[in-house]
Amino acid sequence: MNADGKSDGVVVPSTQTNNAGTEPAAESVEERAPAKRNVLQSDRTRAPSRKRNRSLGLHGVRETARIHPELKFTSLLHHIDVCMLHTAFDELKKDAAAGVDEETWREYEPGREDRIADLHGRIHRGAYRAKPSKRLYIAKADGRKRPIGIASLEDKIVQKATVLVLQCVYEQDFLGFSYGFRPRRSQHDALDALTVGLRRKKVNWVLDADVEGFFDTIDHQWLLTFLEHRIGDKRILRLVRKWLRAGVSEEGEWSKTDVGTPQGAVVSPLLANVYLHYVFDLWIQWWRSQRGRGDVVVIRYADDFVIGFERKAEAEACLKELRHRFGKYGLKLHDEKTRLIEFGRYAAERRASRGQGRPETFDFLGFTHRCGTNRRDGWFAIHRETMTKRLRATLAKLKQKLRRRRHWPTGEVGTWLRRVLQGWLNYHAIPGNMRQMQVFRREVGKMWLNELRRRSQRSRWTWVRMRRLIEKYFPPLRVIHPYPNIRFRARLNAGAV
Repeated sequence: MNADGKSDGVVVPSTQTNNAGTEPAAESVEERAPAKRNVLQSDRTRAPSRKRNRSLGLHGVRETARIHPELKFTSLLHHIDVCMLHTAFDELKKDAAAGVDEETWREYEPGREDRIADLHGRIHRGAYRAKPSKRLYIAKADGRKRPIGIASLEDKIVQKATVLVLQCVYEQDFLGFSYGFRPRRSQHDALDALTVGLRRKKVNWVLDADVEGFFDTIDHQWLLTFLEHRIGDKRILRLVRKWLRAGVSEEGEWSKTDVGTPQGAVVSPLLANVYLHYVFDLWIQWWRSQRGRGDVVVIRYADDFVIGFERKAEAEACLKELRHRFGKYGLKLHDEKTRLIEFGRYAAERRASRGQGRPETFDFLGFTHRCGTNRRDGWFAIHRETMTKRLRATLAKLKQKLRRRRHWPTGEVGTWLRRVLQGWLNYHAIPGNMRQMQVFRREVGKMWLNELRRRSQRSRWTWVRMRRLIEKYFPPLRVIHPYPNIRFRARLNAGAV
């Protein structure tokens, strides 16, 4: 993509500020019906109460962005007023870790009126300065460390307010197969759309892709160029530039950041979506309409995406072009996590005819997807179950936490474990995953029994007695989420884009 907004067959919005374009066609995952736009949902009115509401002016921003997809917004900073900053503060996580300022949400809250008023003044007179992000590392399921950046509290407030404003513009631009970190779109929505697409379309090959170190390799200059296609307010762009150049602080030592955006920062998910919107979404939409001759299914959640193809030759061609496309913008597909596999309705039959084993599986958003059949009628079905590696990693972490609570009162441990299990089930209790749910519940029960027995050298804890304790405290196993086609149809009927 060049600075003039043209790229490899992808039509990028122009930078004209006064010309109204036509409304873009509703993006579909798989033959979506025309969507009712967000503009039909009224904003809350502004009120003087502590629970402040978003400015009515954002309704106009959203409406203008919808009607004029080529318009460049030259005045947005005034929407970040005192009311918006209070709203942003209220929407932050109250128990989030502190940044380099060592200040938490609860410490900031008592004097918020005066402090937010002062922050507002600094933003609008250009005196606001971004602080470096605090670098921490969290363990990944594969044993590696994931670097995250924790912003200072005031940076979080300003970033959240900016996100609330920019979302009104970009939610009208983002395509339907983009699900990551967007309002009213969850990981389960992406999982449902993927399952429905793979079943309804003629998909025989699946490209399971992952961008290597995406948040750490985002090119700052390209990101700002992409933002300038829609954002002409230089004060907003200056804020983004400050956050990108603020650097990171690791064990008290500051280091400069020339590429990447801190994973964990409030503004990072939106910036990541903007970057991939221009680098990947618009390109793959153009590719499947101009190059694809068979069915093509696309689902993206942040930097993880899955593409289904009807024809192998098109899948291989797309993968080759995609590597080149990403390399042009400083990105790289992960060699080990990017695979092209045979998958779909006839995959098992075709592989059997060639003397090969079962179709390969792929992982997406914590679930392993397999080709299978329905027990009732034997028709093709996609079986989804919790990734075994992810399940074991969760149990290992839980074991360490349970060990530290060994000598707590039994009732307190049981209450804590109920919350832990319910939280896990809230995500993993999908149709067809009962076996993994049972494994998780059983293993947690065994770990608790082991800790209870270690409290005394002459323990009287038997498995029969433990079962009664499990039945008392553990939540019952039941499927919480509906079947993919039911929820996917409900989203379409509700006009969700």
